[in-house]
Amino acid sequence: MLRRRRFPVDEERRWQRAQRAGRRWAWAGIAAGAVLGVVRFAPAQWLADAVQHATGQRVLLAEARGSIWNGDAVLVLGGGPGSRDASALPGRLYWRLTPNWSGLKITAIHACCLHGQLHLQLRPGWRSLRLDVPPRPQGLGHWPARWIAGLGTPWNTLQLDGRMEVATPGLQVHWVQGRVRLDGELGLALHDVSSRLSPIEPLGSYRVVIRGQADGSESAALALTTLHGPLRLTGSGQWTGARLRFRGEAQASPAEAAALASLLNIIGRRQGASTVISIG
Repeated sequence: MLRRRRFPVDEERRWQRAQRAGRRWAWAGIAAGAVLGVVRFAPAQWLADAVQHATGQRVLLAEARGSIWNGDAVLVLGGGPGSRDASALPGRLYWRLTPNWSGLKITAIHACCLHGQLHLQLRPGWRSLRLDVPPRPQGLGHWPARWIAGLGTPWNTLQLDGRMEVATPGLQVHWVQGRVRLDGELGLALHDVSSRLSPIEPLGSYRVVIRGQADGSESAALALTTLHGPLRLTGSGQWTGARLRFRGEAQASPAEAAALASLLNIIGRRQGASTVISIG
């Protein structure tokens, strides 16, 4: 008959402690494996939810497919919480996230609008994030102006048409404890703009420049100029986080003053032959 081997008391306690430690390590390994599995196969919808929350429901990744790391979706602009306004771009936006020593490399492809592949770098820090946009003075891409009607008032009333192009000599976007700061410059050109509120087509072409402040403050300077066209627009302002303050002026060329009178009355406060535009 087999007899159970009896250990000295101290040796038996060490053996029991080793068993408990082994079980703890086993459970820790199982938990770590589960977390890694969830992260690796996290659905693209999680990224869509994060983008929607971060932008106040103004940028949406609709019909998201795939995973956080390799997915695609329809890119939509929305009017925010409670709004029924929405405008989608044609085709699908494809993305790939690749971890590296600096954080995450983001590769985006959108056949309708981006010029080739767009490579961004997301750099996490202590309670902060930094997004690096590489220099693209020839342009990041082009988008239909009617897309911004999805943002709601006043864009859904104006119903603009034309083409938007975005370029940058280099840009960094910093998120620090919930605040946003820009370093660098972003240029937006609007070509051959028209509106359903005006019989004149096109109204003109315009350029908007957003430039981070040299002193490192949160606000970014914004400037609007007219490239050409019968509707002359000028103005400047400050963009701080999600808040925009802008003061500008609109004026029609003498030959088109009568035809543009109705539009000038709608977009601002008439002051003689000009219209004062005020936002924020």
